[in-house]
Amino acid sequence: MDTLDRAAQFLRLHGRLIDRLRFEALFAGGPRERVLDALRCYQNPDGGFGNALEPDLRGAGSQPQPVEVAFWILDELDAFDSPMVAAACDYLSGITAAGGGVPFVLPSVRDTPRAPWWQTADDPPGNVNPTAAIAGLLHKHGVTHPWLGPATDFCWSRLAQLTETSPYEARALLVFLEHVPDRERALAEFARLREAVLATVTFDPHAEGAVHHPLDLAPAPSALPLFDAATLDTHLDVMEAAQTPEGGWFPNWAAWTPLVLHEWAGYLTIQHLRTLRAYGRLHP
Repeated sequence: MDTLDRAAQFLRLHGRLIDRLRFEALFAGGPRERVLDALRCYQNPDGGFGNALEPDLRGAGSQPQPVEVAFWILDELDAFDSPMVAAACDYLSGITAAGGGVPFVLPSVRDTPRAPWWQTADDPPGNVNPTAAIAGLLHKHGVTHPWLGPATDFCWSRLAQLTETSPYEARALLVFLEHVPDRERALAEFARLREAVLATVTFDPHAEGAVHHPLDLAPAPSALPLFDAATLDTHLDVMEAAQTPEGGWFPNWAAWTPLVLHEWAGYLTIQHLRTLRAYGRLHP
């Protein structure tokens, strides 16, 4: 079987319904409407997302990070015209901290099953992760909402203060810098922070553990290139070879409960297929 056939079989055995539907929509000519129907089931009446859309947050209640996950799914479907977007932005407006950013995670997480790294203070401040990624995706799709202006100002303010960063923060900032409308300012900040971003990357393609490889920061060709073609080709070769005999890809971070290993594997399998296709390694 080829890469796609093997992945389809893997998702039948391991993937959540939403990820099986994503595969059908992205790689097998299936309808995007079914993905949207499934995604709506993760959205709460307050407009936020929960219900383990982000597999390591098992609670039903809304959290900021699952909004980003939902927006990436809407992005791949080019579905930012969905009413889910405005409802999610309304939710973000209600949880935004002073300064215009949303927290990494809300204190309500303490009452739910979750991975041990989801910890927070009683009154958490705004965080670049996920504010910058969410704002970047809204800018990409030309969304207008009262939340976006203050969030954009927050991201610019935090960018100006940075001299070093971390992998997840860098990934969020790259989304923002690629899509924010002020291109001159974005290019200047990218140039200033490029080495700091590269310092978060593990270039050894065979390094194990919770490391961040070039394709994690550049899952598709970007207007803000970080890596040369040879580096990308090496990591694409390794990604292709890492598809398991069962047909999927598993996470490189610890699974704190068995179920999330499979849920993340289904999600990551879609992500890796999209990366391979974006770089011309997979057809269609």
